[in-house]
Amino acid sequence: MTAAEHVDVLIIGAGLSGIGAAAHLAKDLPGTTYAVLERRETSGGTWDLFRYPGVRSDSDMHTLGYRFRPWRGDTALADGESILRYVRDTAREYGVDRHVRYRHRVTSASWDSPAARWTVTAEVGGETRTMTADFLWACSGYYDYDRGYTPDLAGRERFGGRIVHPQHWPEDLDLTGQRAVVIGSGATAVTLVPAMARAGAAHVTMLQRSPTYVLSVPGTDALKRRLTKVVGEGASYAVTRWKNIAVQSALYRVSRRRPQLVRKVVRKANVALLPPGYEVDTHFNPTYDPWDQRMCLVPDGDLFRAIKDGSASVVTDRIATFTETGLELVSGEHLEADVVVTATGLNLQIFGGAELVVDGEVVQPHETMAYRAMMLSGVPNFAFTVGYTNASWTLKADLVAEYVVRLLKRMRSTGSRSVVPVRDDSVGEVPLMDFESGYVQRMVHTLPRQGTVAPWALKQNYLYDAVTIRGARLDDGVLRWA
Repeated sequence: MTAAEHVDVLIIGAGLSGIGAAAHLAKDLPGTTYAVLERRETSGGTWDLFRYPGVRSDSDMHTLGYRFRPWRGDTALADGESILRYVRDTAREYGVDRHVRYRHRVTSASWDSPAARWTVTAEVGGETRTMTADFLWACSGYYDYDRGYTPDLAGRERFGGRIVHPQHWPEDLDLTGQRAVVIGSGATAVTLVPAMARAGAAHVTMLQRSPTYVLSVPGTDALKRRLTKVVGEGASYAVTRWKNIAVQSALYRVSRRRPQLVRKVVRKANVALLPPGYEVDTHFNPTYDPWDQRMCLVPDGDLFRAIKDGSASVVTDRIATFTETGLELVSGEHLEADVVVTATGLNLQIFGGAELVVDGEVVQPHETMAYRAMMLSGVPNFAFTVGYTNASWTLKADLVAEYVVRLLKRMRSTGSRSVVPVRDDSVGEVPLMDFESGYVQRMVHTLPRQGTVAPWALKQNYLYDAVTIRGARLDDGVLRWA
């Protein structure tokens, strides 16, 4: 029998997080052996999977970009193709692309304490393969890449047109002259509506049950453009990044402390961009407070422009049933449609759906507690990367990578074979994600818990984390080394 291939670090996922994690290993821990297991045929994760019209970032690129590799140019909210190119260019620059194993769907990972080693099982083309590693790092995000979320929609089998989900956008869908309805009001919906209008749709209607906060932001960063002319890409990126971090953090704090003020500011901005007399309180005034759910950003007000020029509209109502020619609403209104897009959300799936086993016992994630929102209580030599819900994903991904590098350096220098967070039973429990978005609420009961005190508490605050995580002692009485 051939021995399983062994590496120092095994990374699950070759998306934005996985490529970044591997790049940190390559630049900060030279000589470390590692592999990246990617279930799909290509790298890029989200930015390769989603192909719907107008797909773009919903965070500015100067914070969504890696800290160690500047995002070039002044584009703030970039298109998916540009982001994908940036991720893959990073992989090539740091040699990560040579370590990615494609079509490897990780199904389980088993830790053996006496051997201080993970055995990881993956399905590859209908066969089962195993690898072993000293350290396992899950960088697969928290979305189910196989299935998007679609609620039960009465009568959909009667509809004579086409129903598509943004996660599985068909290449042959021609929108020219089509009447389209986009069901949803989140980041995907507000991106799709103006993009579909630009693609030649006869008309696009965004059908929402309730409004979402939508805020227009500049599509390009003027400060970045001016600074680059003076100090170059590297320095201008660093300054712009910190400027945007400060703005994001301030907006979030003010939203939580003075929600009515932020509500008024956003409403005033929307009124200025919408047609005179538009029913802004019906369609753009949510019942919840700002940042109870993620705020949707639109570049240069493109959604509002589409509404203003008549190529798009918003209807706030509930679906009674599909009909042969469209959608009948609870109010009695009927929306004629040739194409219906169910931008109704995503399904959560942690660790890429892989089962974790520690010394023969299956790990139930909801029975564990997250340490610094990157490790699990009772699970040795394991880290996971999950970004912020109120700021750019990569801000947290970079912090996690820096911390894991510190752990690995410590293990190397002291000869430690394992490190594991040990939970103090006196620490209270709260949900890992205090967020009202549907995709979180549907699955929050399956996620690890967080604690009520540091280092088990999750702050959702990059400025706080940048100080506490980078400055954290590795001998903190919670991490146990062996």
